[in-house]
Amino acid sequence: MKFGTKVIHAGVHPDPSTGAVMTPIYQTSTYAQEAPGQHQGYEYARTQNPTRTALQNNLAALENGKRAICFASGMSAMDAVCRLLNAGDEVIATNDLYGGSYRLITKVYERFGLKGHFIDLTRPENVLEKLNDRTRLIWIETPTNPMLKLVDIEAICRLVADREVLVCVDNTFASPYLQNPLDLGADLAMHSATKYLGGHSDVVMGVVVAADDAVAESLYFLQNAVGAVPGPQDCFLMLRGIKTLHLRMQRACENARSIVDFL
Repeated sequence: MKFGTKVIHAGVHPDPSTGAVMTPIYQTSTYAQEAPGQHQGYEYARTQNPTRTALQNNLAALENGKRAICFASGMSAMDAVCRLLNAGDEVIATNDLYGGSYRLITKVYERFGLKGHFIDLTRPENVLEKLNDRTRLIWIETPTNPMLKLVDIEAICRLVADREVLVCVDNTFASPYLQNPLDLGADLAMHSATKYLGGHSDVVMGVVVAADDAVAESLYFLQNAVGAVPGPQDCFLMLRGIKTLHLRMQRACENARSIVDFL
């Protein structure tokens, strides 16, 4: 399935009761059960919602991942990834990092024993200077926000391939149209879906796509336990926005080329 077909159809199926081709907005908090514990896969909207399920399946397909887990914002998506770590663990991140991401590591998680190292990841060999037995996460932005620096994802993944280190790529600025970090060896691809995925400045949302079922299950546990989930209306709007992702990204690239040629 080509990308333009994926954005429209991946994870989306006609409604079984009505035949509606658009995923409905399941605006409900609870679901009827035949008996306690006997339900049709949905029991409480924090845990699961059919509109969110369709969106997550769509996003997993776009990033060529096993599962996608949606959150109420990009920062809550990053927060979930950080919650996979323990006190005493260390993170290596780019030194040209989105300010909110830097703040989460230094002002929130360092208070609970996490240690962040911020280095120039445009030179992959720099990772070796901070890599140690306590390193559990490498956080990559590429292109970076705001300087648009590029990081060689595949080279960094090769450096830690034999270690118990997660590699998470913030793929917000490239989008799945231009880059699929999981295909390059990353364990996780994260997005502030508020940006290019949504595309219409009317939704705040985040997503993490996992290459591994076990990591995805841990993220799903956190999504449910912490409760930072997007509502069904937002999920519907995100599904709608994603349908034009390939067209918008193509035009953005064409516009960028025109500006470069002009300058």
